[in-house]
Amino acid sequence: MNLESDLGWGKKWPAPAKINLMLRIIGRRADGYHLLQTVFQFIELSDWLSFYPVSDSSVKLRKPLLGVAENDDLTVRAAKLLQRETGCRLGVEIAVEKNLPMGGGLGGGSSDAATVLLVLNRLWGLNLSIEQLMALGLSLGADVPVFVFGYAAWGEGVGESLTKIDLKEQWVVIIKPDCHVNTKQIFSSDNLTRDSKSITIDDFIAGQHNNDCLQVVCEAYPQVHQALADLSVYAEARLTGTGACVYALFGSEEQAQFACQALSANWHTYVSRCVNESPLLSCMKVGANL
Repeated sequence: MNLESDLGWGKKWPAPAKINLMLRIIGRRADGYHLLQTVFQFIELSDWLSFYPVSDSSVKLRKPLLGVAENDDLTVRAAKLLQRETGCRLGVEIAVEKNLPMGGGLGGGSSDAATVLLVLNRLWGLNLSIEQLMALGLSLGADVPVFVFGYAAWGEGVGESLTKIDLKEQWVVIIKPDCHVNTKQIFSSDNLTRDSKSITIDDFIAGQHNNDCLQVVCEAYPQVHQALADLSVYAEARLTGTGACVYALFGSEEQAQFACQALSANWHTYVSRCVNESPLLSCMKVGANL
């Protein structure tokens, strides 16, 4: 098989981060899952994945993540799920360049899994639809479908019911506090608001962008509370998902870089640009000519 094929073997494919611009909990299903309203937007900050053909049906990582068993890695699980669901007997070796912080609420693992589903669907010639891939992704995690969907979205249900939305593409500064928020703990808290009133997209655009997890997270994780306070000196600071990452939006790269540099003395900081179209979707439209 030709590694320089236009299909994209051996090329680097992005697995971008996301931020939640709003998160409301409006109820709870009988199975315990929370019913949400949220808004997803992508940022250009990305992990990078490369795929290499192998001579058998094995799925393996070129370099497993430290502390994560290979078979538990979402990239491996996504590839094996594709094999099981389609009967595909091809294999792959996956190389992951990890840039997104783990456990930060930026969706890194979910995005990696979505990139595997989308790219291997092409490389293995499986021809599954986006809707089929989104359904497979949901079995791996609630955030995977939006990364397969590939466009900024209004999300409902457990986050899998998605409507395309066009948002202002701004610059973003992100702080990753030195802690990992336990999402299950936050959603199990007795103090969590679970009965917020449903709103509309117009309500969100008009300025309703609260995060119902914010208070519980700040009470349990003082580092997140402090990061929000420090970032709010420069712009309105918000929590993405259940965190631990917090972010603020800026109208220009210069403003964002200024805030990022000022905060970097005390925090792990990132600066990037918000985009409505996923960088992965953009790359897939033009092949793998990165």
